[in-house]
Amino acid sequence: MILRQKLHGVILSTQRCIFNSIYRNLSLGCREIREREITQDAKKSIENHWKEVVSRGEFNEEAPGEKHYVLSMFPYPSGNLHMGHVRVYTISDAMARFFRMCGKNVLHPMGWDAFGLPAENAARQRGIPANQWTESNIRNMKQQLERLGCSFDWRREVATCHPGYYKWTQYLFVRLFRERLAYQREALVNWDPVDETVLANEQVDANGCSWRSGAKVEKRLLKQWFIRTTRFSKELLEGLDNPILEDWKDIVNLQKHWIGECDGYSFDFPILSCLPGQKPPISVLSIWIERPEMIKISSFVGVSPCHPLAAHCSNLVAVNPFTGQKIPLLVAEDLHFPPGCDVFLGIPPVREADKQLAHNAGIEIHTKSIPKASEAEEVIREARKLGIGGFPVSSKLKDWAISRQRLWGTPIPIIHCPACGPVPVPEASLPVTLEMVQEEKTACPECGQEGEREKDTMDTFIDSSWYFLRFLDPRNDREIFRKDIAGSTMPVNLYIGGKEHAVVHLYYARFMNHFLHSLGLVPHPEPFRRLLVQGMVMGRAFCVKESGKYLPESEVEIIDEKHNKAVERATGKPVRMSWEKMSKSKFNGVNPEDVIDELGIDTTRLVILGDAAPFTQRNWSRTTFPGMINWQRRLWMTVHDFCHLREEASAGRIIPQSPEFAEEEAKISDARNFYVQGTTFHFRYTHMLSDAIRKMQGLTNSIRRVPQDVMQSSGEFQRALAAQIAMLAPIAPHFASELWVRFAAVAQKDEFVNLTDDVMQQKWPEVDQEHELGLVVKVNGLELVTEKFPRKILDRMSKEEATQVALRQPKVIRFIKEKKIFSTEVAFYPGCRIVANVIVERSSGKKKEEAQKQKIQQEQC
Repeated sequence: MILRQKLHGVILSTQRCIFNSIYRNLSLGCREIREREITQDAKKSIENHWKEVVSRGEFNEEAPGEKHYVLSMFPYPSGNLHMGHVRVYTISDAMARFFRMCGKNVLHPMGWDAFGLPAENAARQRGIPANQWTESNIRNMKQQLERLGCSFDWRREVATCHPGYYKWTQYLFVRLFRERLAYQREALVNWDPVDETVLANEQVDANGCSWRSGAKVEKRLLKQWFIRTTRFSKELLEGLDNPILEDWKDIVNLQKHWIGECDGYSFDFPILSCLPGQKPPISVLSIWIERPEMIKISSFVGVSPCHPLAAHCSNLVAVNPFTGQKIPLLVAEDLHFPPGCDVFLGIPPVREADKQLAHNAGIEIHTKSIPKASEAEEVIREARKLGIGGFPVSSKLKDWAISRQRLWGTPIPIIHCPACGPVPVPEASLPVTLEMVQEEKTACPECGQEGEREKDTMDTFIDSSWYFLRFLDPRNDREIFRKDIAGSTMPVNLYIGGKEHAVVHLYYARFMNHFLHSLGLVPHPEPFRRLLVQGMVMGRAFCVKESGKYLPESEVEIIDEKHNKAVERATGKPVRMSWEKMSKSKFNGVNPEDVIDELGIDTTRLVILGDAAPFTQRNWSRTTFPGMINWQRRLWMTVHDFCHLREEASAGRIIPQSPEFAEEEAKISDARNFYVQGTTFHFRYTHMLSDAIRKMQGLTNSIRRVPQDVMQSSGEFQRALAAQIAMLAPIAPHFASELWVRFAAVAQKDEFVNLTDDVMQQKWPEVDQEHELGLVVKVNGLELVTEKFPRKILDRMSKEEATQVALRQPKVIRFIKEKKIFSTEVAFYPGCRIVANVIVERSSGKKKEEAQKQKIQQEQC
């Protein structure tokens, strides 16, 4: 025993000598940092000391090993971060750090969605160019993100307003144009009379007002550029059922609702004027029809009374593109239009209502044989050959109108030639810069005649529809990105952002990726594997019930918080308290800079993640601060006590081991495995970082209960403390770095712990092979029983073996009885658990089944 103690002291002394140089350079030495109680000033000193070390996040595309792409939606550079930004980027940073610790080569980039009307208006109000306003905002927000401690690979930073980026946005437009997927056409559009620009349908609210200016939107007939997104409608719909997609949940339903059932086809019909020398207001109509073969026997085009052509129908005809026949346009008030359509194709031989309308209009109907369904394929093939449609689409889904009348946007790279029509700028001549658009005339690339540049710019959704691909190869000036890098890195493994972008942005990004996949440039049609859709950060708002006036909290007296009773201090009038989206006008906004100044970086990160699951609403309240502050305090004291006891041991002051020493070691070993398993499960599989934090806090509680003799000399305690600090690192990187360097300075050399590298280079803790993990058995989603197996067995278990285990459980047998078994769904979570869900027929009596479930649950309790 004495010899072992002396040897232990020599090892610690030698190890400390070797480590001291590192310790002196990396750990802070001021007195307040050495105290058992940590102050707020000490935490800020730690964060300032470690900021350069923890901010590294370089991705090496050439390195071997598995690549892992963690992407957060890039922000519009408004100039200041808000608490929603703090939440999304803290989530993405924590996940990126976790996967690095799991041995992945992680790509975690950041950039700026920098074009658009808000910047243009703000710059105009200040009398400065939009690029100056935008660049100053980018600098400010970048500093704020760096202060937040995010480990972005800033070498890959892009801004959509830089010519090096929008050159490739224009390249994509040219490719779409050459594939006949970009076209120009007259259309009835939403016009904002204040901002003087076209708005997409999703930028008009339910009251018909502009999303930005609030002005009543007008309808105008303008020539617009469109992207034929309907070309990939069916692929985009079917792609939502692709097994590569994980955690899309209700987003799948939102996307499916947006796309609709692809139960018909859309075809372009030219419109001609019957009056010599006059042009029709609209030159082409897209007409949806469920059965393409019926186009051959169509007799007229019906338009609704509110359609822009309704007033001109008597002077117009449509040309059937498959027969060349000219057919009239008729205003149809009472007929049933397909959902989302204001035109339809009249087919009198098969629809009685069409026959009656044609008869009333004096249109002669020749008896024709009804085309067979097999003839539809011929029509579809010809339409695709002509570039006039012929792809499956729902009646409500329309092509993407991208023209915007803005100066601060990506110029559309088209030259209008009087002889050749619209001609794309050659790829070698890109980019068409904002300055070039101001030129009045330029030469046509095809014939050399004098032409005019397109003045409209692109919708900013175009810029954000492909940015995740430019991050792969952002400095490449020869091609949009290297195909081999895309092949090894795409799809994005984890995409993080707000639910407000889960329909429109996600649809356009999916479309663009499907298009690029059709060109062979990306390896998979779907761009994003897993989604983490984070909820909003809400602020407490106080509103006078009588007037609806919002008040700052300082002007409110809360009488009974539990029963939502409060009054205005000045008047005594009742006040309603509620959680609402943060807004200056509601006095419930929170400035992240103020929070960081008060709490520090790591505490802010812990608070924003610790109280609510990432995808739920987060109510910002000071009541959550003490819990995280106290947890940091207890962790600090634990490491302080560990260092003190280990230093005493090295000086020969060893606490005698108690008779319960081995029992305590076993307890702490079991706690380490239990909490490592739980924390890992929530980081890797559920992304419930709030639950991961609770698991880590559970490990802290177990560690704090350990007797001093175990803390001083137990290898199991050292492993548990090492796991604790390492698992903290993704969320609180500065604090964990300081804890680690202190821990490593006195820790005994251990095969499980790398004491020579800092905490960011540690491997994520693993559950021991002998530790028992659970095979959770469910029936129709109801959890019945968990059977334990050593990890080394559970990790190697097949679906068939897991199914056998599930079906032999007595509780499962009793629950199923004579019911028919349909299947067993088995989900594997290596290193954590297996979940086997037996799907059986439902009981005929609902009450009986509920009673059976309650009985099972009572037995479990």
